[in-house]
Amino acid sequence: MTTLRTKLDFTEQDEKAVSLKKTLIGKGGATSSLAAALPKPKEKTPIAGAFQVREVVKQTEFRRFYDRGDLPLQVAFDGANRKVQWKVHFDKLDYHHYLPIFFDGIREKDEPYKFLARQGTYDLLAKGGNKILPVIPQLIIPVKTALNTRDPEIVCEMLKVLQRLVVSGKMIGEALVPYYRQILPVFNLLKNKNINIGDKIDYSQQKRLNVGDLVDETLELFEIHGGEDAFINIKYMIPTYESKVLR
Repeated sequence: MTTLRTKLDFTEQDEKAVSLKKTLIGKGGATSSLAAALPKPKEKTPIAGAFQVREVVKQTEFRRFYDRGDLPLQVAFDGANRKVQWKVHFDKLDYHHYLPIFFDGIREKDEPYKFLARQGTYDLLAKGGNKILPVIPQLIIPVKTALNTRDPEIVCEMLKVLQRLVVSGKMIGEALVPYYRQILPVFNLLKNKNINIGDKIDYSQQKRLNVGDLVDETLELFEIHGGEDAFINIKYMIPTYESKVLR
């Protein structure tokens, strides 16, 4: 009798073991517990990063040409003041070649490239006259690249250059109207980027480093010098813009 009982006991144990294996197949030997589950860390809301500075890995054309010695200018000193010394008269310069290079150099933040590119751009716009208008299509890509960096220093400098560009010759403001769809999206993003400091003094206005104010000034010049279709196109890209002329 004892032998029979032991055999029966073995068969019952074997059946339990087989059923246990079946329940744990594919579960990696999972175990059950009555302990409270550990609290899961809350996931942070992802940041869109619309205003984050975007670095452009590609080297500027201005730096490449300057290092190669292909630009007809150099830094000169008048006492303690720096100035740009041109080696060629402006009448002999090919604006189709040089002006886009200088516009691309607005992105530079290292010296002497920064000073030469920015001051050289203002000199070319001041002396260009009728040579500037045919070059407008070639300037759009450097302008768009500089604005898309979202770097406050670069954006402010490019806005100042655009203001100077619009008033540097006839029909230039109207020639820019077809390219508003490429330029103005960043304007719409940065239009309200002002500093809320209460009743304190904002010295960036005096230094012209306030992005929101510069965007408003640039849009006003675009509307004034852009002809009849300027306001409609600006309003299409920036719905919150209010006319400065139709008041």
